[in-house]
Amino acid sequence: METLPAAPMDDAICISGIRGYGYTGFFDAEQSLGQWFEVDLRLRLDLSRCGEDDELEHTLDYAQVVQRVKTLLETSRFRTVERLATVLCDALLAFPLVQSLELRLTKVAAPIPGFDGRIAIEMSRQREARA
Repeated sequence: METLPAAPMDDAICISGIRGYGYTGFFDAEQSLGQWFEVDLRLRLDLSRCGEDDELEHTLDYAQVVQRVKTLLETSRFRTVERLATVLCDALLAFPLVQSLELRLTKVAAPIPGFDGRIAIEMSRQREARA
């Protein structure tokens, strides 16, 4: 019987509803008064070792992830949410176990007259291969 190649690993830790009050936005009021942001994540990493040995050091500490995202939401000051999302992605890829991620950054109450919806930026990033 022929041996099939191993399927690519698709492990992920998903974290949703990380909220922070920040000062990113194009309008002066957004920069001075601030607004609520929300982040949802899918962090891809190999969870097989922790799945086998049940040791916390072989997985991602998602409390640290949540704290890092909240800190960046609350302390960053950019004109665009695209820049904030990029900074968040870069910070998350700095966690050694994270190989790739999908991020959704939502402006909970965008300052658009007559608009009660939400505006969101979605980004996918992966760790660059080392030569």
